[in-house]
Amino acid sequence: MAEHGPYLPHEPGYGLYQPGYGLFDDQTPDPDHRMLACQNAKAYLLQSSLTSGLNLYDHLVNVLTKILDERPANPVDIFENISKDVKAAQFQKKMDTLRDEHEILPSFESAEIRRNLFFKSDAGDEEREEELGEIPLPNVMETAFYFEQGGIGLSRDETYLIFLALKKLVSVQPIQTCRFWGRILGREKNYIIAEVQFREGEEEEETEEEEVIDEGDKRMDEVEDEDEEKEKNEPPKSTYKPPPVIPKEENGTGANKHVYFVCNEPGEPWVKLPPVTPAQIVCARKIKKFFTGRLDAPIVSFPPFPGNEANYLRAQIARISAGTHVSPLGYYRFSEEEGDEDEEGGGGRDDYEENPDFEPLSAFEMVESLSTWVHHVPSILKQGRCVWFNPLQKTEEEEGEEEEEEKDEVPDELQQETGPPLLTPLSEDEGIQNIPAWTVSLSTRLIPQYAVAILRSNRWPGAYAFACGTKFGNIYFGWGHKYSLGNHTPALPPPVQPEYPNGPEIREAADPTVEEELAFKAAQEQKALEGMEGEEEEEEEEFEEDEEEEEEDD
Repeated sequence: MAEHGPYLPHEPGYGLYQPGYGLFDDQTPDPDHRMLACQNAKAYLLQSSLTSGLNLYDHLVNVLTKILDERPANPVDIFENISKDVKAAQFQKKMDTLRDEHEILPSFESAEIRRNLFFKSDAGDEEREEELGEIPLPNVMETAFYFEQGGIGLSRDETYLIFLALKKLVSVQPIQTCRFWGRILGREKNYIIAEVQFREGEEEEETEEEEVIDEGDKRMDEVEDEDEEKEKNEPPKSTYKPPPVIPKEENGTGANKHVYFVCNEPGEPWVKLPPVTPAQIVCARKIKKFFTGRLDAPIVSFPPFPGNEANYLRAQIARISAGTHVSPLGYYRFSEEEGDEDEEGGGGRDDYEENPDFEPLSAFEMVESLSTWVHHVPSILKQGRCVWFNPLQKTEEEEGEEEEEEKDEVPDELQQETGPPLLTPLSEDEGIQNIPAWTVSLSTRLIPQYAVAILRSNRWPGAYAFACGTKFGNIYFGWGHKYSLGNHTPALPPPVQPEYPNGPEIREAADPTVEEELAFKAAQEQKALEGMEGEEEEEEEEFEEDEEEEEEDD
């Protein structure tokens, strides 16, 4: 590399302090020397740094370009900051030759999902709602306002999104009544739950399909049984008799009175949960699992749960609804048509209606005693049903087949389970040792005229209810677990099956020696000889007796 300089007068780099140079010197420098000096200076500025790989020439160009483009005030005062910004903008990571995929922000994804909620429905939906008269869409914002007085609920933005999601559900499904049940939290995602009732006749098709499937399964089982009977070398059959299967309650009754739809976020498609069975409710009481937010996730537990997370979620919803859905005393009354008739195997009247003559109590009166609140959802028995089912009750065909079997093994009757009747006051609920089952409070004591009575469940943390005049509501926000004083202890597995019975028939004997075999053979021969001699003597005696009888006859 060529060395820079020495510089001549009027050339870049020649200082004013150098001797022989004057400001008013009229000497004209040689243009060749000036061009050489400019090239040397530019070459110096183009030298790259060993640390950053940048050069001063390009950096100054970028800094001046930035200053001229932005034209800040007093650029000389912020020149150093502009220089730092230019250097920072040129920093690049050491990337691979392959380009990374464009990252989509979670906020953008959620906005795309919720965008469909803000589209106005077609005019046909509005005309259909006018024909039906009543709109099944509930006023979620009004209910959220009352719960907000007690510090309960979600943000207003999220509540409004759930409101729009319920509107979407009502416009798609043939729903008669709809209600925002609440939210159950999960480790990965949460569940937003809607409680609905279909219009009459809309759910009959599903039940008919289930019956057809059941009949087809029974026919397949009969064919398999016939094939098994034809087999000659059958293995020994087990004498174990499994306990009878408790059937699920029909749709629209008991624990399956309502249908539930769930989704993880407002705007996502609603998914209908399957009906709950008694076996699922009984098993759900023995386990405690956190939800993942995925309906198809398996439930790994002991005792084994009969289903996946969707079935477990449905079982927990039924348990929470049966224990925490309450209303003010007198809001509901039993229907007059039903009278005092009790269903077979039931626990009393189970049909109620709104009381047109209901006179609401004040908020102070609702707080003073738990007797002003009642349960309006039937309780679930230990059997897993709201109405008791007799497992020993058999059809005529089963009775004809089992006439020959012994009747002493199974008792003829079982003790019928009964639960508390409907519209039972909360004052009769059992507490948890020293903890009451419910806690009642006022939303405010500063303005008692507009206070709201708030009810909180201690048995199911996250369940709340409010009452204000003729309005009341129930909601749940929690993990879907029942409160327990101690840590959850899973049930122990059953005892190990005992070994086979030990006896001489199956006990393995030692091989005999040669002497023992010879002695056994001699003993067998001796027994055979004695037997032959005894037979000859008997034949001689019989012959003599026959001769004597012949002589007597003559």
